[in-house]
Amino acid sequence: MPAPATFLGYIDEHADRFIKRLADAVAIPRRLNAFSVSGDRTHREDVVKMAKFMEDQLKALGVQTRLVDLGTENLEGHEIKVPPAVLGKIGEDPGKKTILVYGHFDVQPAIKSDGWNTDPFTLTIADDGQLIGRGSSDDKGPILGWLNVLEAHKDLGIELPVNLRLVFEGMEESGSIGLDEFIAAEHARGKDGWFHGVDAVCISDNYWLNTRTPCVTYGLRGLVYILVEVSGPTRDLHSGVFGRTVHEPMTDLIALLGKLVTSDGKILVPGVDDMISAADDEEKALYECLDYSIADIEASAGAPIALSDDKIQVLMGRMRQPSLSIHGIEGAFYGAGAKTVIPAKVTGKFSIRLVPPQTPDKINPLVVQYLEAEFAKLNSKNKLRVLLEHGGKPWVADIKHWNYEAAIKATQAVYNKRPDMTREGGSIPVTLTFAETLGVNVLLLPMGRGDDGAHSTNEKLDRSNFIEGTKLLGTYLHEVAAINA
Repeated sequence: MPAPATFLGYIDEHADRFIKRLADAVAIPRRLNAFSVSGDRTHREDVVKMAKFMEDQLKALGVQTRLVDLGTENLEGHEIKVPPAVLGKIGEDPGKKTILVYGHFDVQPAIKSDGWNTDPFTLTIADDGQLIGRGSSDDKGPILGWLNVLEAHKDLGIELPVNLRLVFEGMEESGSIGLDEFIAAEHARGKDGWFHGVDAVCISDNYWLNTRTPCVTYGLRGLVYILVEVSGPTRDLHSGVFGRTVHEPMTDLIALLGKLVTSDGKILVPGVDDMISAADDEEKALYECLDYSIADIEASAGAPIALSDDKIQVLMGRMRQPSLSIHGIEGAFYGAGAKTVIPAKVTGKFSIRLVPPQTPDKINPLVVQYLEAEFAKLNSKNKLRVLLEHGGKPWVADIKHWNYEAAIKATQAVYNKRPDMTREGGSIPVTLTFAETLGVNVLLLPMGRGDDGAHSTNEKLDRSNFIEGTKLLGTYLHEVAAINA
């Protein structure tokens, strides 16, 4: 059952106002060069302000809200509060299904000098309709899509076809600290808990494979994020005085990072790749039928750099195989000029994306053991520390569930095209937490396109995807209500 025509028309008529709401969210708060970046303690208060923005918006739409204290964390040597999660509740009709919606309002760091063509925290509307700004696609645009849906129903006097429970957090980009524990504790409260009666979960925090075909996602890779710290002298040294006289931390770190992965993506940590069985012909056929090509990945990357010309191999590399990526080195000299220092301490950062049956508990010991063994081979007098940061398990769902039936029908109704069924390369650890703790089906219903550049420079969300994606979220709720299950 498609959403009412009046709902669809309302979204079109109020598109400019919805875009203004997104601009306000991207910019929170513009004052003092402060942004909703959860991984930077100097901006942590601003993530809290974004939480308050979401709470105020929900209250104005008649949603019962609750801010959840998720505790504290140690960040950069400081004990600071974790931003609160924002909960919303609307409807408790026992005759309706109850859908839990999740999203996040924190974003990745961004500065114009990284290669942005515009100020990343001022939403820029391009001539072609692109809405450019940090968080536009990941994940402020999608969560505001749910607010647009609520506003349309409220203003039109259309009763919501389902009961809704909303969970919006400000720490997804930093490991969702405290959220898993809250979900478990709230579930343990039974009928008095916030999640009592939830029948299924919908998350909009991913993207189409390309720019043409919408998708519904039934699997995500997990993640381990690891720091490799090498230290030696008590202070930075002059390379002209100390070069070739001491063991240099940077040299040791580069040697270790070079032992992690090959240029064609093979993970060199023993046992990691070996956990994954080979795909059979039936599984390979699933990837062959997806509307995706090597040209798509290279267009999204901005250069002809795909690891293979084989579409199936590339898709499996993204969806059903683990990957290891090196992200950066902290403590190394960065900037203009020719500074000739030997850093006293450097920290390499890398992550491994996991697929079933891999879990952080299985992978982390292999990585630590391997790095310690490789460091010992260097015969260095420097010191090594391997620090295990946040992580999450991979997730795969049952696509024959009514939740997926509703999402597929809604996508066909809005886009007049059957969606691709995909497993995604990214990680949203709370997805598995909802599935396992609440014991319900979870799906990902994306708003953005494959070229949105989430986590990258010039992140954008196409205007058409923001508006049609809002229609999709509302239509999904009406399709859920129409299914007998």
